[in-house]
Amino acid sequence: MKKLRPYRQILPWIIPGILLTVWFAACRFGWVPDYLLPDPFRIVKTGYIYLFAQADSGPYAGRFLADASASLLRVGFGFSLAVVTGIPLGVLSGRVATCRRLMSATVNGLRAVPGICWLPLALVWFGIGMRTTVFLVALAAFFPIYINTAAGTRQVNPLLYQAGAMLGVGRIRGIFAILLPAAMPQIISGLRLGLGLSWAYLVLGELTGVPNGLGAVIMDARMLGRIDIIIVGIILIAILGRLSDLLLNTTLCLFFKSARRSA
Repeated sequence: MKKLRPYRQILPWIIPGILLTVWFAACRFGWVPDYLLPDPFRIVKTGYIYLFAQADSGPYAGRFLADASASLLRVGFGFSLAVVTGIPLGVLSGRVATCRRLMSATVNGLRAVPGICWLPLALVWFGIGMRTTVFLVALAAFFPIYINTAAGTRQVNPLLYQAGAMLGVGRIRGIFAILLPAAMPQIISGLRLGLGLSWAYLVLGELTGVPNGLGAVIMDARMLGRIDIIIVGIILIAILGRLSDLLLNTTLCLFFKSARRSA
């Protein structure tokens, strides 16, 4: 088993390594024009300027902290709103048949509407800025959180409640000590899916003309033909999305392990 561990550590980097090799080859042998796919070294240089250069020393120089802070704030607000609505409604839908019949048709109907359809309505309601992006992020994250929570809580064995009742566990305490821990694998899946969609819809919201944010940088770079900045923005969104996913997964696992021990 110890001999296999180095290979497991290398495994996640195989596909990125292959893609990077193909990228180098495409630029080196001229398979793709430079104006469509810049050289990786140029991307590294542009990324360094965007992340670490002194602000206002050049186009996009030193903007990363301000843009990342704005994007993280929008994702945080929208995702939190989806969590505080999606999990309670999912629990009700999973455990109460009347609530499930009441909400099922509406939720599944709205879930089928593409996110781009909500953008014009959000702009009319909230205007360009923070509120439109938060609305789109919350809407996107709500559906996977709600559906996975409902499915997870619906599959919890009723015998667990009976065993808890014999040990003196009341209904309210049973939600946190029995129901949520038992449904946690699917709830975590829903939260991770919702967080991933939050980053996708963040870019959609920031393409409307907001002054800062990673999506705003990508839109501005498209207008100026700066493919290198577009690629840097995509890479940074991927990194921040992955880091936020790891943080969410680790935090939830630690929280519910401690909750089970205290219960």
